[in-house]
Amino acid sequence: MSVTLHTDIGDLKLELYCEKCPKACENFLALCASDYYNGSLFHRNIKGFMVQTGDPGGTGKGGESIWGKYFDDELHDTIKHDRRGVISMANKGPNTNGSQFFIAYAKQPHLDLKYTSFGRVIDGLDLLDEFEKLPVDPKTYRPLTDTRLISVTIHANPIAEMTD
Repeated sequence: MSVTLHTDIGDLKLELYCEKCPKACENFLALCASDYYNGSLFHRNIKGFMVQTGDPGGTGKGGESIWGKYFDDELHDTIKHDRRGVISMANKGPNTNGSQFFIAYAKQPHLDLKYTSFGRVIDGLDLLDEFEKLPVDPKTYRPLTDTRLISVTIHANPIAEMTD
């Protein structure tokens, strides 16, 4: 299963782990399919750590799952933050997943078993270099120039196929 995030900077193709993280992937795919993420700002960008988006309000404080409430973590010993390009749900603590997600710039082992990692970048890893170079406010890590997730292309949606 894959999707492409079309951003102001270029495209990132993601592989999603639908079998291991069905709730996170169902939520992400449904939000993508409903255009929920279209126009979302990359509101947090920390060089060497990650870039974050998924709050339609652009503040980094909002966003909601398709269920209208938080959903539980899907943590697995076999899925790790062990490389550049890992995609994970952002949260405020255990079992507080909503709509926000982040892309890791490097290995982040301290995030293992704390954040639901539901995919990885499979094409466009070089684009992450461009994200990392964006100037940010040193206090908030917000990019100084608005950078957006313009739209998402879903290449195959197994969740929709299960309901047909």
